[in-house]
Amino acid sequence: MLQNDLNHFGEILQKILEQGVAFLQTIDQRPTSAPHTVKLVTDLEENGKGTAAVLAEFKQRFDPLIVASSGPRSWGFVTGGATPAAVAGDWLAGVYDQNPQAIQGQGDLSALIEVETIQLLLSLFDLPDTFTGGFVTGATMSNFTALAVGRQWAGKQQGRDIAKEGVGKGVKVLSATPHSSAVKSLSMLGLGSQNFIKINTLLGNREAIDVADLEAKIQVLSGEPFILISSGGTVNTVDFDDLEAIARLKEKYNFWWHIDAAFGGFAACSPKYKHLLKGWEGADSITVDCHKWLNVPYESAFFLVKKEHSILQVETFQNSNAPYLGNPLENFSFLNFLPENSRRLRALPAWFTLKAYGKKGYQEIVENSIQMAQLLDDFIQQSSDFELLAPTRLNNVCFTLKGEENQDKVHSFLTQLNQRGKVFMTPTVYNGKKGIRAAFVNWRTLEKDVEIAIAEMKAVLA
Repeated sequence: MLQNDLNHFGEILQKILEQGVAFLQTIDQRPTSAPHTVKLVTDLEENGKGTAAVLAEFKQRFDPLIVASSGPRSWGFVTGGATPAAVAGDWLAGVYDQNPQAIQGQGDLSALIEVETIQLLLSLFDLPDTFTGGFVTGATMSNFTALAVGRQWAGKQQGRDIAKEGVGKGVKVLSATPHSSAVKSLSMLGLGSQNFIKINTLLGNREAIDVADLEAKIQVLSGEPFILISSGGTVNTVDFDDLEAIARLKEKYNFWWHIDAAFGGFAACSPKYKHLLKGWEGADSITVDCHKWLNVPYESAFFLVKKEHSILQVETFQNSNAPYLGNPLENFSFLNFLPENSRRLRALPAWFTLKAYGKKGYQEIVENSIQMAQLLDDFIQQSSDFELLAPTRLNNVCFTLKGEENQDKVHSFLTQLNQRGKVFMTPTVYNGKKGIRAAFVNWRTLEKDVEIAIAEMKAVLA
């Protein structure tokens, strides 16, 4: 059966191509929530039936369940779509099936593509080449990787090698509104998801760090090393910490500065909004998610760590117990700089889309998303049924039903809205109020999509 599939692989790929193109060309007509479920098969057949027959079964059983989560009106989990170039790169990543590790020597050298892609991203974000980086699955693993190096740094400041000795006594972590993925990372790193020291946020409907409170808490630590997790765009309202002020604090105090800029980092693509990230080049590590505003398929994110910390990175992730992998300090290999040993060529979709659309293309994507968010914001501000929970600072609109008496109806409203299948948003809580969040990052989203969403919102209330 395997040989038969290989012999007819061109025909099989043609069928897949036709099915994939049909999906992408009609994605705006697909529901954003699955209308039904399907009975699952528990027993595997003794004899396989070949790829063509399996493709037909998939199309019949599971294709109807595939929603337009990468479409123009899926505004739930800050989910980007996939540009045509990114899809091309993703398909080829599967075809070539490389495991990017080394950039010199013999064997697979696809890691060179990853190194180049990181350089292209630094150029896109106007960041200096004092950073090095690598690709991981998403923001969670990006935060995990960066914070693991930060943990090693903190241990060294205390005279310990945490990578070898274990966590032992605690490492102090400070943050104001860390994303759940950063909190999850603290748990996985043994630092404790509840152990971070909470910094106050600014007054006036803000999620950003109160820098005065941050400095006061730093002074209480009396010189003890710590990790600071700051936000380059919070998940609810895309609020940015004052990165310039934090950079000035870093000149005075000894700490590891990590910025979670999973999607907010893309503000740097636009001359109108890049000021929000002024000073971020001073960070020790940065998280950016590619399957959000870069609009590449899952799974794709990257981390950045200052090159001056490379030895800490190797100490954290080196594979010194595998003789065939060589000396990690002599020859660069990604497997000594990030958690995974085996991984796919995740950089290829990003490389394709960056090269295909360039800086101007991503400026247009970012500015269009922000413009679409503003259209929804304008409707809500003029509506007698809805109200904003926070200002729309960039690409997320955080709102609720107007009136305290309607707080108990928010969940029901959102459930009905999503069930209609034309638009998808997610619930949130902000300043103690139940709300709804619409996140705009998809390159396909146009004014007509906002109009459809508004009509759906009105229909639910009718």
